This record gives sequence, C-alpha cells and structure tokens, in this order.
Amino acid sequence: MSLAPHQPARPTRDLSRPLPATLSWTVLIVFVAVFAVAFVVLALPWWMPALYTVMSLIAFTVYGIDKTAAQRGWRRVPERTLLTLGLVCGWPGALLAQQLFRHKTRKRSFRRSFWGTVVVNVLVLVALVTVATMRGWSLALPWLPAAG
Repeated sequence: MSLAPHQPARPTRDLSRPLPATLSWTVLIVFVAVFAVAFVVLALPWWMPALYTVMSLIAFTVYGIDKTAAQRGWRRVPERTLLTLGLVCGWPGALLAQQLFRHKTRKRSFRRSFWGTVVVNVLVLVALVTVATMRGWSLALPWLPAAG
C-alpha cells in the first residue's frame, strides 16, 4: 500500500523534438528573397509586402504575449488565433517568434497545423500572382495610393 498522495493521470503530452532551427530560418530567408525578387521583377504593389510585414509584426507580438502567459501561468492565447495569424500572412513573424522565444516548437499537432497554414498561404500567394500575371490583371487596389 502506497502512502503517496494520489496524483491524477497527466494527459499524454503531444511533444516531440523541435525541428532543426536551420529549417525554419532557411524557409524564412528563401521566402523573403523570392518575394523581394518577385516584388521587383513583377512590379507587385506595395500593399503585398506591407501586409506581410504588418501581419508578421502582429503575429510576433501575439506569440510573445503567449510565451509570457505560458511562463507566468496566465490565460493563454488560443492556438486557433496563433494559426489564423499565420494563415493571414503573419507566418513569417510567427516563425521568427517561434525561434527567438523558443515557443510552440515542440507540440507536434501545433507544428503540423502551423506548417499547413504556411503551405496554404504561400500557395494562395503564388496562385494569385501567377493568375494575375498570366491574365494581365493589376493587383493594385484602387482605393490605395500608388507607391512612389
């Protein structure tokens, strides 16, 4: 008979070794380089990199808030929110935050979902730019001033 207090069974944790940081950094650097070249060569409108920049800053900040909340035992940012920010062009900032804060890098189900949002976002971006280029459509938004 054990005299130790009864400990409730801890739910199975969905943890694994983080992916190599070089993979994340490589994906980020390649995306930025290809996007910069496409911006110049295809004369993409200024709002496209601006959107990625603003959403990345927001995602980076929210990941930082969630990391702090995790460390202090506060209420966390829902994973759905983090994934949505990545899907709507904030994934570069989210990826940067994951690496710099060492946050959300071990939970296997989150990583799979996160990388899924990255793939969907990039495929939508490539499809949008490809179709617009092939059909001669302008991606400039009429209510935004032109850069220059």
